[in-house]
Amino acid sequence: MLLDLREIIEVPGGEVPFECELSVEGLEFDSIVKYKSAPKANGRVYNQAGILTLEGTLSADMTCVCDRCGTEFDSVKVQELNAFISDGESEDPEAFVLDGDKLDLDETLSTLFVLDMETKFLCDPECKGLCSRCGANLNLGPCGCRKEIDPRLAVLEQLLDK
Repeated sequence: MLLDLREIIEVPGGEVPFECELSVEGLEFDSIVKYKSAPKANGRVYNQAGILTLEGTLSADMTCVCDRCGTEFDSVKVQELNAFISDGESEDPEAFVLDGDKLDLDETLSTLFVLDMETKFLCDPECKGLCSRCGANLNLGPCGCRKEIDPRLAVLEQLLDK
């Protein structure tokens, strides 16, 4: 979706509101099983003293897989949006560039979404993960594996066995 900003580029205090759904194409991550609905964004682009700024919120309702235990869980990501928009003359590497008088809103929002994505998806911050020996989910309780002994102390264990 192209957002026409012609009306506010030269008008300090002007603003253009937006509301849209993002395509999930290009928003695939290994830990995201599916999006329950398309990510939704709303907000505005406003001109403050000649500087164009995009602000708003983006939310996504998704089903993810925990990176520690492999369990599927539901997650809602709500992201505050804040980005600068340039006409191409600015040297700010973080600014999004206009195409003439228009902003490619889909590309801008997708980029902001990807840059803010978690590096690990966890079902719970206290997730215990899986046993490295038997693969049991340690969140459900302890497994029956014997605690692994440090190989440097194996000789001492042999003395205890005698």
